[in-house]
Amino acid sequence: MLISERMEGLNPYVPGEQPKDRTYIKLNANENPYAPSPKVKAALVDFINNKSDKLGLYPDPDSNELHAAIAEMLNKCGGVLCRANVDGTEVTPSEKDKIPFTVTPDMIYTGNGSDEVLSFVFYAFFSSNKKFVMPEHTYSFYPVYAGFYNIPYDAVPLKSDWTLDTEKMLELANKNKSGIIFANPNAPSSVGLTRDEVRKMLLKAPKDEIFIVDEAYVDFGGESCIPLIQEFDNLVIVRTFSKSLCGAGMRLGYIVSNPKLIEIVTTVKNSVNHFPIDALNQIAGKACCEDTAYYVKTSRDVAEVRDDFINFLRSKGYYVPQSLTNFVFCKKEDMDGDAVYKKIKENGILVRHFSTKGIEDFIRITIGTKEQMEELKKYM
Repeated sequence: MLISERMEGLNPYVPGEQPKDRTYIKLNANENPYAPSPKVKAALVDFINNKSDKLGLYPDPDSNELHAAIAEMLNKCGGVLCRANVDGTEVTPSEKDKIPFTVTPDMIYTGNGSDEVLSFVFYAFFSSNKKFVMPEHTYSFYPVYAGFYNIPYDAVPLKSDWTLDTEKMLELANKNKSGIIFANPNAPSSVGLTRDEVRKMLLKAPKDEIFIVDEAYVDFGGESCIPLIQEFDNLVIVRTFSKSLCGAGMRLGYIVSNPKLIEIVTTVKNSVNHFPIDALNQIAGKACCEDTAYYVKTSRDVAEVRDDFINFLRSKGYYVPQSLTNFVFCKKEDMDGDAVYKKIKENGILVRHFSTKGIEDFIRITIGTKEQMEELKKYM
C-alpha cells in the first residue's frame, strides 16, 4: 500500500473560495480590506534595497526583535486595538483593557500564521488518549488538527443565541479531565465571552489541563484574556496578524502565555523547523507592531462599518447576532443560505456559505470598506 493509514483518514480544511476567472469584491475569507501600514512597505523596501544580502543567511530562529515588538504593541493597546486611545502616534490602552503586568518577549511565540501555531499547540498539549472540549460550531481547523494528530474530542452545541454553552463544556472537561479550546469571539457565530466569563470558566476547569483561547478577532471589539495569564498557569492565548493587522498574506501568528508554556511550544517548533519565520516576515511583522496607531484606526473603521451593516441587515429582516469580529453571521427566515450566497455571487461579490448541518441557513460576510458594503447592500 502506497499511503499510510493516517493519510487515508485525513479530512483537510476547506478555505474560502479563491476566484480565478473574474474580479469579485471578496468578502468571504475574513481578510482585512485595508493595506498594511505604509511603514511595513518602507521597511521591506529598505531591506531589499540595502540588506538583501541577508536573504542568503538564515534568519533569527527565535525572532527576538519581532517578539519584543509584539510584546510592546500589546502593552500599548492592552490587547484590543479598536478601543485603544491614540494621541498622535502615542497609543495607550482603554481603561477596560489595561493589562495589570508587563508583557515580556519571553511570553511570546511566533509561527507561520495562527494555523501553524495551533498545530504546534495541539501537538504539545492534547493527547491521543484523552478527549479535549470545543464548541460544535467554531473554527473548522480544530477538528482537522484533531484528525491529523488522532486526538478525540467532545463538540458542544452552541446555545440558541449562538453563545458558547460554557456549563456543558466545563461539565465534559471535568468529567474527562480534558483541555478546552475555543475562539473568542467565536467563528463563525461572531459573538464572544467577556473576560470575566472566561475567568469563571478557568476557575472551574481542570487546573492541570490546557485552556486555549483563540483571539483571532478580539481587536474588533472583544475582551482579551491576556490580563488573566498571571493568574492561570494553564492559559494559552493564540492570536494572528491576518485580521486586525492587515497581514493575511504575511502568514504570521503568535501565542501569548507564561514563559514555561512558550518553551514547550518552542520545543515542538524546534523538532519540526528551527527557522519558521523568514527574514522578510520578521521585518514586516516588527514594522506592523511599531505603527500601532495605524491599526487602531483601521480596526475602529472596520468595527464602525460592521455596526452600520448590522443595522442595515436587521432593517431588512435578517437575524444577525451582535458581532464582535470583522464579519457578520446572518440569515433571513424562509431564505435558503446557499441561494442567498449564489445571488450575491452572481452580482460580483463573494461571501461564505457553510453546508454544515445547523448553520446551513446562514451566510458569513466579511466586513469590507464602506464602499464595498454599500455595493453589497444592493443585493441583500
